[in-house]
Amino acid sequence: MKAKPVRHLLAIDTATAWQSVALLQDDQVLALLEQDAEGSHARSLMGAIDRLLRGAGLSLKDLQALAVSIGPGSFTGLRVGLATMLGFRAVLGTPIVTVPTLEAMAWNLRDVKGVLVPVLKSRHNEVYWAAYEWLPGTGLRTHIAEQVGPPASVARALQAAKACTLFGDGWQAYEKDIREAVEAAGGQVREVRPEQQRPSAVSVGLAGRQRLGAGQVAGPELVPCYVQRTEAEVKFDEQQGVSALERRRQRVASKLAQGRGKRGRTDADPQPRK
Repeated sequence: MKAKPVRHLLAIDTATAWQSVALLQDDQVLALLEQDAEGSHARSLMGAIDRLLRGAGLSLKDLQALAVSIGPGSFTGLRVGLATMLGFRAVLGTPIVTVPTLEAMAWNLRDVKGVLVPVLKSRHNEVYWAAYEWLPGTGLRTHIAEQVGPPASVARALQAAKACTLFGDGWQAYEKDIREAVEAAGGQVREVRPEQQRPSAVSVGLAGRQRLGAGQVAGPELVPCYVQRTEAEVKFDEQQGVSALERRRQRVASKLAQGRGKRGRTDADPQPRK
């Protein structure tokens, strides 16, 4: 069966506090809406999509494909974006293509040579990052897949790179430390324009169109790419995999045992058999 040609594609990126929604017609940007939506993706995303489509004179039924940033990034933001696209697919049957957030950010710099290192803030003074390079006639090559760790880990991995371009809110937050380490190793850090620092639905859409052309359509089961574990999983492992209910039962049993130990044996206690 011949694939339906993709004329109009809706792309969204909700991986960070910066919400980006784009409508592509072929390889051209038909419309773009972006805003700071920290903590409010669930309230603002549907309205942004509706305004975007109405402004272009289109409806959801006119879309041939959907592209969504899959992570890493904000757990809540990623879930909102993915759930929205899954809802559209369930109702209309529109195919979805997922694009890793850091890979999509590399599409912000399609005309930049050398190693590209998008860096996003994570939690606990850590960052998400990866390393890519555009190769003539080949496309985007992944040098280092998605990582999460302290800012120092970025600098250590890039010590062999003589010239690299770092960008993203993680780079902006920890620029001093990363820059000093890279330059101390003889490397050179290049600058990018402010608007290239943020994730963009336009880049998600362009990367998504390429993936669609390669037949990389998402299957029925879709989950965000978190890269790091959720807070609940970390705490669960720290407590050796014991559930909250079981931990409570163990605390109660421990207190009862301590109480019996303090009272000691009484005359009412059964005597051991001889």
